Amino acid sequence: MRTGLQLKFSQQLTMTPQLQQAIKLLQLSTLELSQEITEQLYSNPLLEVDEGVISPSSDEHDNATSQSENTAGNDLNLDGNHSHTAADDATEKPVTEAESEGDWLTEKSSDLPVEANWDESFNSSSSTSNSGGEASWEQVYQVTESLQDHLLWQLNLTPFSERDKQIAEALIDSIENSGFIDGNLTDIVAHHEANATDNPIEEDELLAVLHRLQQFDPPGVLARNVKECLLIQLYQLSTDTPFVNQAVRLTSEFLTDIASIDLMSLAKKTLYTLDELQGAIKLIQGLNPRPGESLAANNTEYIAPDAYVEKVSGHWRVRLNDNNAPRLKINEVYSNLIKRSDNSEQNQYLKDNLAEARWFLRSLESRNETLMRVAVTIVELQQGFLDHGAIGMKPMVLADIAIKLELHESTISRVTTAKYLATPQGIFELKYFFSSHVGTSSGGECSSTAVCAILKTLIEAEKSSKPLSDNKLMVLLEQQGIQVARRTVAKYRESLNIPSSSERKRFENAI
Repeated sequence: MRTGLQLKFSQQLTMTPQLQQAIKLLQLSTLELSQEITEQLYSNPLLEVDEGVISPSSDEHDNATSQSENTAGNDLNLDGNHSHTAADDATEKPVTEAESEGDWLTEKSSDLPVEANWDESFNSSSSTSNSGGEASWEQVYQVTESLQDHLLWQLNLTPFSERDKQIAEALIDSIENSGFIDGNLTDIVAHHEANATDNPIEEDELLAVLHRLQQFDPPGVLARNVKECLLIQLYQLSTDTPFVNQAVRLTSEFLTDIASIDLMSLAKKTLYTLDELQGAIKLIQGLNPRPGESLAANNTEYIAPDAYVEKVSGHWRVRLNDNNAPRLKINEVYSNLIKRSDNSEQNQYLKDNLAEARWFLRSLESRNETLMRVAVTIVELQQGFLDHGAIGMKPMVLADIAIKLELHESTISRVTTAKYLATPQGIFELKYFFSSHVGTSSGGECSSTAVCAILKTLIEAEKSSKPLSDNKLMVLLEQQGIQVARRTVAKYRESLNIPSSSERKRFENAI
């Protein structure tokens, strides 16, 4: 083997720290971005919140709008290249305008006497008021209570002997989130006999405590099966409740027949009239078969849209939501302390933080600009949805936006993930506007989202006594020029959580 020198040329993408930061910011959600900004403010002394931003006048606002629409500038392409100038594309989008929302700075006088009426001077716009005009502190701060905590609270208010209280605590500890007992009573008795061999617990004693606990709130809790859960709730109803006796008998003896909802066969077995059966079944359907879930933790997550779209003077206008994150700027005090010729440790520390602060601000600006461009393009292509709802949705994939903006599909995927757009139809994730397509008789394409909306409209308009089958729905769609197979109709129907025609008919007959 001979040794020699060879010259090779190759290209590879180098992920610089600045590019990695831009990619990270681009895919962050609103909440994650706010947390990232907070971390940067704590770690970088050269960054500070710009609290002196005042909203521009209407004329300056319109000028800024036209400039941001017509001269989008060079975006940072997260694939390692710089994207093109979007001035040519902006001229083809007369129906959308981009505007940024300014912050309003409200100043209050701080020179007030000590005994001044603070309620009159400072009206808190964020306070929650009820019909009486007073703040409801239960709405401001709520403590999530588990099912076990709720039952133990009732146990402490109920007179029990020390022995029965220990049994009750063991039963409550064995409860599931649905409200049923986890395990059978024999296992619970064996557990207590192991701890109290001198005085074993009888099963009758355990049943007595269980029946007393089953009167706790929520109704039906600590049941061993669905039948017992429903009976507990029925027994707690007033005796004057219509059809309560029939409902108790149906639950005790004909629970499986109720599930089949064959009223004629059930009438022969019970000798009840159809009116009595329908009244009793309706009463049973109003019960809760999983009572424990009513106390499950309900952590509501509120969505702050990243952009708004509204129709102004016949044109759809898009604007970013600047309230999601504070405006940042370079701290002038620290930046003025930097000396170019000084290589001391303190001066180098300020230089490094100044460079990081500038890159962070550029990454934020690039994120907002890319998000605006993508939102404007989506609005431009989905004007039918904004005007007519889901029926007007057009088929669109990530490649359509990527080709139009000359960006990579991965960049579009990052921009549209966990980003929300507030429209007149509601708040939707940007991913919602992308859907597959089905063919039409004219050779065109129809969005799967529009097909689902049409199916929902057809099913809502059907006769309750004669629901439409999947095959009939397929024929109706073909009459509208949409060619889909029956199994495709079934798939779309199941995605909408709509039961089959036979189940819809049986449910209607049972009411």
